[in-house]
Amino acid sequence: MESPLVVGVDGSDPSLAALDWAVDEAVRHGLPLRVVHASLWEWYEGVAVAWTAERLPEELLAEDIVAVAAERARRRAPEVEVTTDVLAEDAATVLLREGTTAAAVVVGCRGRGAFADLLLGSVGLVVAARSPGPVVVVRGDRQALEARHGRVLLGLGEHDVDSPAVRFAFREAAVRDAELDVVHTWRRPAHEPVGHPLLTGDPGGYGERQAAELIEKALEPVVREHPGVRLRRSVVEGPARNVLTRRSAAADLLVVGARRREALVGLELGRVAHRALHHASCPVAVVPSRAPKPEGGDL
Repeated sequence: MESPLVVGVDGSDPSLAALDWAVDEAVRHGLPLRVVHASLWEWYEGVAVAWTAERLPEELLAEDIVAVAAERARRRAPEVEVTTDVLAEDAATVLLREGTTAAAVVVGCRGRGAFADLLLGSVGLVVAARSPGPVVVVRGDRQALEARHGRVLLGLGEHDVDSPAVRFAFREAAVRDAELDVVHTWRRPAHEPVGHPLLTGDPGGYGERQAAELIEKALEPVVREHPGVRLRRSVVEGPARNVLTRRSAAADLLVVGARRREALVGLELGRVAHRALHHASCPVAVVPSRAPKPEGGDL
């Protein structure tokens, strides 16, 4: 049985945008779609409600939200198999559990909670930071949401040699028939050692060459599996989080890796992924891999 694409819905406009994106993604990959709504409706307006045989307004609302979402999905793509679930649990907990078996979990950039004006809702941030599988936070303008740019952007980190993020980005570019723009950034040292044999004459060129070599090393194992993917290799000087945020304006999807660091609570997302989730101009896919030990790094 194929792993489904899971989308969390809460009736808000961002969650409906996430639903539409997830339907299109399910069509691209030929996957079933699972529509999930989770809410602690037994806590109505912040007050615990005693058990009753009567159905609570929040429970009825939850079922209506899912029914409307499922009908919207079926109208958008009748060929996609759609299943639904309504759960009386914390939304982040549910979506993290779904992430253990899902092809990917898709969420909107904001919800309908009390902090809807935040750049990224708390549920989306927690799920992206802790999910064992890929998470896509849907954001951006109509061009990006409708995949009009024809480009997938991959932010390549120091540890992304043949990583899950690289493979995810290649698959996305392949099913979209899109260009894959692979970006790795480098930084000129603030204080360069005078007379170092590798830095003499052109220290900036040395850093750029290292970045270019990393791109080739990271892509080599996957390129052979996707010979039809059009590649653009970009070596750019500057902070990765700024470079990728800026370039996301011309992309349909930004893919970044996240190294899951055991026992380092709060460091599940690197600086690049955190910035992208809040400020990118297109949907952002966070693809995790396990780090063998706590380490620093942008991605």
